[in-house]
Amino acid sequence: MPERSGYLQSTDVELVQAARAGDPAAFHALVDRYAHSLFALAVSLSDNTADAEDLVQETFTGAFRGLAGFQGRASVKTWLSRILVRQAARHLRYARRRKATFIPLEATSESSLGVASSHPRPGQRLDWASGQAGADTRMDVMAAIRSLSPEHQGVIVLRELEGLSYDEMAEVLQIPRGTVESRLFRARRALQEQLKEYFG
Repeated sequence: MPERSGYLQSTDVELVQAARAGDPAAFHALVDRYAHSLFALAVSLSDNTADAEDLVQETFTGAFRGLAGFQGRASVKTWLSRILVRQAARHLRYARRRKATFIPLEATSESSLGVASSHPRPGQRLDWASGQAGADTRMDVMAAIRSLSPEHQGVIVLRELEGLSYDEMAEVLQIPRGTVESRLFRARRALQEQLKEYFG
């Protein structure tokens, strides 16, 4: 979607300032600028495209409400990503509470734990981040990622799928870099345990 014509050359901060001053076209230009990348992040953090669309909508709604509080210490992209990750974690916790309420314990199976029913050959290497993995492998990996805690899911997606640096992740998640590193280490261990049949 093309940006609003009057704001094509405006910086992100200029758009925020104009939107804060009451110009709705400026905020719509921000939406045009970041909707696609935020949707890609939302897809990685949700179960389906409908949920991802809801997350993006909620992100921009939250951003609009929080315009007055944006201080410019982080980039606008980081600010928006932070809102989206927070919304995604809230959705995941809510979904898991509902699932725990409605699914009896005896119904728990490999598939409900995020492990796909079709397994790779023993010793097959996992190369999902490079995009060389097959469709079954990618599905297994995404299912395993979605089975992680919200905190671990967030760091895995931001690092392995979005390619953010540790410093960028610290900004998005609003935690110290050392916490990012330790959380990512634990998240990778948990993911490897979920996908242990891929590692030979």
